[in-house]
Amino acid sequence: MEASQLFKTERNPNIPTFGPGDTVRVNFRIREGDRERVQAFQGAVIRLQNGSGPAASFTVRRISGGIGIERVFPLHSPLIESLEVTRRGSVRRAKLYYLRGLQGRAARIKEKTTPRPPRNRPT
Repeated sequence: MEASQLFKTERNPNIPTFGPGDTVRVNFRIREGDRERVQAFQGAVIRLQNGSGPAASFTVRRISGGIGIERVFPLHSPLIESLEVTRRGSVRRAKLYYLRGLQGRAARIKEKTTPRPPRNRPT
C-alpha cells in the first residue's frame, strides 16, 4: 500500500507553484515552549523531492554570515504559513547541488525572462 492511499493530502492554498532555482520566502510557524511565532526563511530552492505525494519536500539554501544554510520543508506541512516566490530562476537542472561549492557572484542564478509583447510599429 502506498502512502498516498493512506493519507489524503490536500494542497496547501498558501503555496503557489515553484521550481528549482526560484528564490522563495517561506513563513514557517515555530513553537517555542507554549508560544508560537512565524519565522521567515528566504533562499534559493535547490531541490524538490518525491513529487506531489504526502512525502513531498523541498530544500531551500541561503548564505548567512558566509556559511551556507539549507533547510528542508515538507510540502504538505500545516506549519507552513505561506510561501512567496520572490524571483523566478532560469536553470537547466532539477537538483542544484553544484551551488554548494560556489560562493558570491559565482552562485548567482539567472532570472527567468518573460517574453516581451510585440511593439506596434507603423508600416
